[in-house]
Amino acid sequence: MNGASLYFAEFRLDPENRLLTRDGTPVDLSGRYLDALALLVGAPGKLVSKERFLEEVWHGVPVTDEALTQCIKALRRALGDSAARPRFIETVPKYGYRFIAEVSTDEPEVAAAPAAQAPVQPAPVAPPVVAPINFAGSALLEAPPLYAFDWARYWLLAGAGVLGGALAGVFGGLFYGFIAAGKSAQAGSSIVMVMTALTVLFSLLGSTGICIGLAAVVQRRAGWAGFMAGGSLGGMVMGGSVKLLGLDAFSLLYGIAPASITGGMEGVVIGAAVGLGLWFSRETGPVRLWPAAVIGAVIGVAIPALGGKLLGGSLFAVTQIIPQSQFRPDEIGALVGENGFGPVSAMASGALESILFVVGVVWAMALARRQLNNRDNPARTA
Repeated sequence: MNGASLYFAEFRLDPENRLLTRDGTPVDLSGRYLDALALLVGAPGKLVSKERFLEEVWHGVPVTDEALTQCIKALRRALGDSAARPRFIETVPKYGYRFIAEVSTDEPEVAAAPAAQAPVQPAPVAPPVVAPINFAGSALLEAPPLYAFDWARYWLLAGAGVLGGALAGVFGGLFYGFIAAGKSAQAGSSIVMVMTALTVLFSLLGSTGICIGLAAVVQRRAGWAGFMAGGSLGGMVMGGSVKLLGLDAFSLLYGIAPASITGGMEGVVIGAAVGLGLWFSRETGPVRLWPAAVIGAVIGVAIPALGGKLLGGSLFAVTQIIPQSQFRPDEIGALVGENGFGPVSAMASGALESILFVVGVVWAMALARRQLNNRDNPARTA
C-alpha cells in the first residue's frame, strides 16, 4: 500500500492517513476493514484471493471464512454496494473478491454544488467485535458486528425449527396413536387424532425453547460447543417449565401425579443434540442429516437407559396412575419382543422419538439457514 490517495466514484481513500471519505465526509470503518478495502482498491480489476486477505489483512492469524464474509458485507454497506448488483466489490465464488470500479490517483474535478445542498451522510459502520476464542477450536474468530444481529433472520430460523419439530411430532403421534388404537377398535380414529395432537403439542413446546436458544447462536456463527450450549439452555428452560406445570396439573386434577416425566434434564440433552446436529449440517449444498440421525439415536437410547424419560416413558408413567386410560404403551413391548413396557421398549421408543425430533428440527433450520444465506449472498455457491 503506497501513500497516494486513491479515487473511485464519489470516494477518496487515503491509506497514509487511514481515511475513507465520501464527497468529503469521513466514512467510519474499522482499521482491519480499511486495510481490506485498501487491498482491493490497490489492485483494481484483479482477483484478490482469500489467502491474500488472510496474509495481508489478518497477518496470518487463523480465522474462519465467515470473518472475511462479514468484512466484505461491512465494506459493501459502507460503499452503498450490493452483492447482487455490485458497483465496487465483485464476488468470485470459492476464490476471493475483485474491485471492479475505476480507480485513479488523480483527484477528479468536481462541479460546484449549490450552497444549500448538504453532503450525503453515509450510514456509520460500527467496528467489529473480536471474539478471542472460537468454540470449535483454538482458531481466533472475528465475530460479526453487534449491529449485524438480524431479528427477522433470527425469528425465521427459530420458526423454521419449531415447524420441523411439529412435523416430527406428527409422525411420532401417528406411531403412538396407531398403537393405542389397536386396543380400541370403536374409538380408533379418535385415539389416533388425540395422540397425534398431544405429541405435536409436546414437540412444539420442546422445539420452541430449543430453537429460540439455538437461533441466536446460529446468528453469532459459534462453534460446536456454542451450538450445543444454545440448544441445551433453551431445552432446559422449556423442559423444566413443562414438567412443573404437568406435575402440578395432575396433582390438581387427580390428586396424584406421576413419579417422574420428561423435564429439564432431558431438555438439556435433546437441545444439545439438536445443536450439535445443526452444527454438523452444511450451510451450502445438500443438507447433511445423517449426523443428526446418529446423535438422535444415541441419546434416545441413552436417556431411558440412564433413568430419564422421553414421551413414551412419560405416557407409561401416566397410565400407571390412571388405570382406566385407553392408551397402553405395553403394546410397544410386543414389537421388540418384550413383555410390557420395559427397558428395551423405553429405549426403542426413545430412539424413534429422538431421531424424528432431532432430524426434523435440524432439517428445517438447516434449510432455512441455507435459503437465508443464498438470499444475502446470491453469488455464493455450494
